[in-house]
Amino acid sequence: MARLETLLEALEDASALDDLQAVIESLRDHFRVDHMVYHWVDSGGDQYGCGTYFDTWRDRYIEQEYHRVDPVVLGCFQRFHPVDWKRLDWSGKPARAFLAEALEHGVGNQGYSIPIRGPNGQFALFTVSHRCDDASWAALIDSHGRDLILIAHYFNRKALEFEPDRAPDIPRSLSPREVEAMTLLATGYSRAQVADRLAISEHTLRVYIESARFKLGALNTTHAVARALARGLIVV
Repeated sequence: MARLETLLEALEDASALDDLQAVIESLRDHFRVDHMVYHWVDSGGDQYGCGTYFDTWRDRYIEQEYHRVDPVVLGCFQRFHPVDWKRLDWSGKPARAFLAEALEHGVGNQGYSIPIRGPNGQFALFTVSHRCDDASWAALIDSHGRDLILIAHYFNRKALEFEPDRAPDIPRSLSPREVEAMTLLATGYSRAQVADRLAISEHTLRVYIESARFKLGALNTTHAVARALARGLIVV
């Protein structure tokens, strides 16, 4: 525990992206896993990252635009809680081909990713991957899952300090009905269940959702919920 606290203090003292890289390498060694990666997209759409994947895989991933088919990215963008890779959808042909190539590049057959939302549309993933059997992996996550979540949010808080010319947008307020609708969606209700709970038609609900999405500048409903949560417009 003392060693982890020292590493978190080093993260807190980081003043440049190179510092984050040094810390994440130390954390990988501390937890004795193959890889640890932090990747974020800022409010302007620019991407940053640090981690321990091999350069050949990083370059290949960027060149092939694998974020478009990566089940980890696609799955975590729709979730708000940590995700074990085995629970994601790897059934499609592009996903299976992607996984095979990732394994060839030493990514690891086990993975655990923590999605994080920040202000004004910032989205990040903190990922740990390793090559081991299911029982060993389950034991590792059971022992260190809470620490990894804490570390993920520490990384995200520090990363936000490095956004160039960061200036928070002035959030547009949601109407009371929009808040109710988005809150219920965020807690896992389906659209039909939300409409029934609010005693309105699904058509009327769609109007509320689209209005909220427009105000939040979101690409879709999931993105709108994420932005509303990040800006404190709804609380779950």
